[in-house]
Amino acid sequence: MIRPFEIIETIKMIQEEHLDIRTITMGISLRDCCSSSSKEAREKIYNKITKCAKDLVKVGEDIEREFGIPIINKRISVTPISIIAESSDEEDYVKFAETLDKAAESVGVNFIGGFSALVHKGYTKGDKKLINSIPEALSTTKKVCSSVNVASTKSGINMDCVKEMGHIIKKAAELTSDSGGIACAKLVIFANVPEDNPFMAGAFHGFGEAECVINVGVSGPGVVKCALEKVRGADFETVSETIKKTAFKITRMGQLVAREASKRLGVSFGIVDLSLAPTPAMGDSVAHILEEMGLEKCGAHGTTAALALLNDAVKKGGVMASSFVGGLSGAFIPVSEDAGMIEAVQKGALSIEKLEAMTCVCSVGLDMIVVPGSTSAETISAIIADEAAIGVVNNKTTAVRIIPAPGKDVGDMVEFGGLLGKGPVMKLSDYSSKDFINRGGRIPAPLHSLRN
Repeated sequence: MIRPFEIIETIKMIQEEHLDIRTITMGISLRDCCSSSSKEAREKIYNKITKCAKDLVKVGEDIEREFGIPIINKRISVTPISIIAESSDEEDYVKFAETLDKAAESVGVNFIGGFSALVHKGYTKGDKKLINSIPEALSTTKKVCSSVNVASTKSGINMDCVKEMGHIIKKAAELTSDSGGIACAKLVIFANVPEDNPFMAGAFHGFGEAECVINVGVSGPGVVKCALEKVRGADFETVSETIKKTAFKITRMGQLVAREASKRLGVSFGIVDLSLAPTPAMGDSVAHILEEMGLEKCGAHGTTAALALLNDAVKKGGVMASSFVGGLSGAFIPVSEDAGMIEAVQKGALSIEKLEAMTCVCSVGLDMIVVPGSTSAETISAIIADEAAIGVVNNKTTAVRIIPAPGKDVGDMVEFGGLLGKGPVMKLSDYSSKDFINRGGRIPAPLHSLRN
């Protein structure tokens, strides 16, 4: 039974503390859309997406209105297109991206993810075609998001693909130079990618998933910060308990929305992703949570320990609220999407090196990092390799979403708009990684990959 004070508390969280459902994401299997004819395959893809998701936006809006819970995004994820398109006679997969974009526009969702390839142990012909299509696909569509998994703890790191992705990112930035290289904001490079992530740009519908599912991503950095303000100066056990209790409440709301949406849409309930996903709005920042713990500025010594505590407590509270937790689940630390992170970079408190250390304990990795447009492809590949190594060795998900902003240099600000916010251009090492990246091949899996 929900008690009156709990209702009042939730209303306050929504109205004053930026509590929201960040996304309802419908995962759709396209495995039955394969065809030797690319035209037939694209027709099947369009018809299936528009049939399955025809009521997704309406149901989301109905729930939002009836329950008074803001639902910021309605999204779709699909089976990796490299797999679906591989049976066809198509050499260039841009038309498949255009089909996804057209379907997303037809049903009214914000984004569609799944222009993806899984190449952690090697390429297939379809993988190579898709990866080569990414720059044009992301620069000519509005709603399509792309991801490439280049590493896993079981298989090691595909350094051939890591090398290639540096060039792909540079080309995507160049093709959208008039908008700050925004195509790169729709592309994420993973290690140990989860198959049920509802958040963009990395969402796709995994092979172990059901025909059609609803996954929900919750968010509440502002709620956590407000809760910590009430225990200012308390010890770390109190801090952890406070975050756990708050994460429990946030997740229960996410579970309610997920169950209701799956029931109304007549599809399976997948998971609730617990991730604290910030926005550029003041009061909705993960960096400010860390500062509330006692850091003068995010990036100061102690930041990694504070983030580790936050991530752990969020997960412990969330798993008590839902039996089906998945996706990324923890705390995102994107720079351009977090007002506190932006301020920390501008004041010189937060560097790329400190961010990399923080990714050892956060949910994802180097997210929405803007770097000088002159950054070489090999340097970008080396950054991806570093993050992949952290993921592989620590058996966790890591990722890189990096934007080499054309014509911009350290200290400049690049505006993306909406949830993507604005990003300060960050300084990178002046020294070259070219000879390292050009070795190619595969970095072997670590010894602890042989657990079974």
